[in-house]
Amino acid sequence: MRNSIFIALLVLGSFANAQQITCSPEDKSLFEDKITNLKQTKASSLGDTIALVGQSFLGTPYVEKTLEVGDTETLVINFGGLDCTTFVENVMAFSIMLKDQQSTFDSFTGNLETVRYRNGSLNGYPSRLHYFTEWIRNNEKKGLVKDITAELGGVELEKSINFMGTHRELYPFLANDTNFEAMLAVEKELAKEKLCYLPKDQIEIKEQLIKSGDIIALATSIKGLDVTHTGIAIHQPDGRLHLLHASSKNGEVEISELPLADYLKNIKSNIGIIVARPTLLSL
Repeated sequence: MRNSIFIALLVLGSFANAQQITCSPEDKSLFEDKITNLKQTKASSLGDTIALVGQSFLGTPYVEKTLEVGDTETLVINFGGLDCTTFVENVMAFSIMLKDQQSTFDSFTGNLETVRYRNGSLNGYPSRLHYFTEWIRNNEKKGLVKDITAELGGVELEKSINFMGTHRELYPFLANDTNFEAMLAVEKELAKEKLCYLPKDQIEIKEQLIKSGDIIALATSIKGLDVTHTGIAIHQPDGRLHLLHASSKNGEVEISELPLADYLKNIKSNIGIIVARPTLLSL
């Protein structure tokens, strides 16, 4: 099912404009349905709005590498399959639309480009914010989120973030020498930054300080990587904080059955979380 959705994206063609968009006719139709339904969203806070937008994707299939399409980087729109990062990005783009009372497809694609790319501009494969810690920092500069990890009691970690540069064979676009050299330059800049994370044994006692709608990134001990997964915080009727995310294990967007603190206990490489609070101030 998931493969057929991805193939459909490629077969049905694309709508192209100055933003270099790749999108199927089916996804264009799904956009119209979704924005119509989301306009009815009523929430008392930005965080609750983001959580509701996220829940509108429940059941959407998990599909990895949905952005690795064609030979050049384009703004890929795919509502039929999401990975953990594209889930968060789509939620952010739709939430901006609701905040600013937008309704057009062009507004959505503009928002998505702003969120997904360094300084909001698509300029080839290396301009995509591949490392999620840079995704947070760059979107903080745009006024879209605020990293609150330190405020929660996060600790600093010096770590080389160079997984793409040391695993070139895993990334088809890095077969291009220009792309590869550009990514090495990105990683060189990332080396100047420290990683701040909330240790996993501190999450349960701090979870009431994390709001529904906050973006959660899972920090990792894996060499060269900063984050292995991301999603959206959501408080549940059990009184605990859970994770709304595109799950590779269960194959769809879901709310974690276990509270976040307990969910992470089953991930050996996890060292804790990074928390970014959406502000959407600049748009």
